[in-house]
Amino acid sequence: MAAPEPPAKPKMTYEEFLAWADEDTLAEWVDGEVVMSSPASSRHQEIVGFLSTVIGMFVRQRELGVAMLAPFQMKLLDSGREPDLIFVAARHVDRLRNTYLDGPADLAIEVLSPESVSRDRGEKFYEYARGGVPEYWLIDPLRKWAEFYRLGALGLYEPIFSGREGIFHSEAVPGFWLRVEWLWQEPLPGSLRILGEIAGIAPQLVEQFMQALGNR
Repeated sequence: MAAPEPPAKPKMTYEEFLAWADEDTLAEWVDGEVVMSSPASSRHQEIVGFLSTVIGMFVRQRELGVAMLAPFQMKLLDSGREPDLIFVAARHVDRLRNTYLDGPADLAIEVLSPESVSRDRGEKFYEYARGGVPEYWLIDPLRKWAEFYRLGALGLYEPIFSGREGIFHSEAVPGFWLRVEWLWQEPLPGSLRILGEIAGIAPQLVEQFMQALGNR
């Protein structure tokens, strides 16, 4: 299916935007205007897929909430953005609609690309903070650099951790932690092995489980 052409109408409501866009549309809604974006690179998609699988399996197993991949809109005050990945805590799943989240996610993750870097570090950084997203991750595959922010008492993001390696513990996803250097491995590590490490399962038990899966 071909993606729809940019709308001729210069301004539209969020409801009109949702009616115009489909699941293949690479666009966001900002202050009544449609902002088109470029397709993502394969490495971008690999990292997003890795994080989606690991976080998604973790939160499902512990019944913490749901993780949603783009394209899925997050409707804030004056914008409808599509973070690469969001986590919505169980206590906030009532915000979920069929095609968008009506309010802030508990965690928003953006994997940077040359096309999106200024938007992810600029407009979205302030929109997500103003909209009340408690935790924001910025992952830069080209620089192999990750930044993690939490919403402070003044409603602004405060840097918690940044670097090419090290361990970040999420508050938005209780019990979840991420070893940053996993993100730069090629190929990316297996999701089940990573989940085993996060859960504190002995490596030999994880390997036995992986071997059992491989023998089926």
